[in-house]
Amino acid sequence: MQLISGGRTGPFATSSPRLRVERRYDAAVDLPVVREPVPPAPQPQVSARFDPELRTLWLYMHLQPRPCFNTAFLAELGVHTRRLHARRGVTSHDGRDHHIACAVIASATPGMFSLGGDLALFRDAILHRDRETLMRYGRQCIDSQWRWHHEFDAGITTIALVQGQALGGGLECALSTSILVAEESARMGLPEVRFNLFPGMGAYSFLSRKVGRRVAEEMITSGTIYTARDLHAMGVVDVLAPDGGGEAAVDRVIRERAAGASGPLDLVRHAVEPVPSMELYRIVELWVDAALKLEPRDLGLMERLVRAQNRCMAAAPRGVRLEC
Repeated sequence: MQLISGGRTGPFATSSPRLRVERRYDAAVDLPVVREPVPPAPQPQVSARFDPELRTLWLYMHLQPRPCFNTAFLAELGVHTRRLHARRGVTSHDGRDHHIACAVIASATPGMFSLGGDLALFRDAILHRDRETLMRYGRQCIDSQWRWHHEFDAGITTIALVQGQALGGGLECALSTSILVAEESARMGLPEVRFNLFPGMGAYSFLSRKVGRRVAEEMITSGTIYTARDLHAMGVVDVLAPDGGGEAAVDRVIRERAAGASGPLDLVRHAVEPVPSMELYRIVELWVDAALKLEPRDLGLMERLVRAQNRCMAAAPRGVRLEC
């Protein structure tokens, strides 16, 4: 098995450009509070496309200004997921209502699914001992992910298409779906251990039910970044697609399920191994407790990772595959 370890190579290895920052010092930890200029998102961060032939709703992520789950994105995604849940899988298209068979979440950014949580928000909230901001962020994440995992209580097959990098919360998002499709060049992992934290938005719940506790704990405690092929062999990735063939692979999965009898089996799986919302909420509380105990060194690493994410986005022209 080929493992791609994190460290100072891989997703976070870049050099720093000049940034205008505002610095002040927090007396409690003697660490500079860095407020980097965050421009408003130039476009909505979620777009939707409905395929009436396959009765499939595609939701594409346009993460800005960094390829992470910011609160504006989570609010937009929440609008879509709550609407699907409230309407029991019905969407309007061309003036007609359609019952959705499948819902897919994917990224519109080449080479990037998501680098996970908003580390700048985490760091600022931790420095200010702002427990409520961290709790609110965690609830936003799991409110959507619980609906994806439970197929919107409408028997909708939920699918994640990972093309590129899915780290931390990005992988948790993909794991919340019924089927995880990944292209061969995708890289996925849970690197939170590098700054003495753990993934708190569903990773343990989803992984332990899918591949068992041993594999879940190994992935969480090692911080390893895996290839899509390795995760397919481990049972984490359900469908491995060639590079550039991800959407075609998703279409094949949808057609195969339409012709088969997988729907009842999904209901059985959720009945045998449900993921209660209260379990996810309790883990978020534990994650917030751990986050508020982080040391200045850990927060300094968060800051460096934020800068690396900013450089990654600034250096890539629109449409160019990102390798952060």
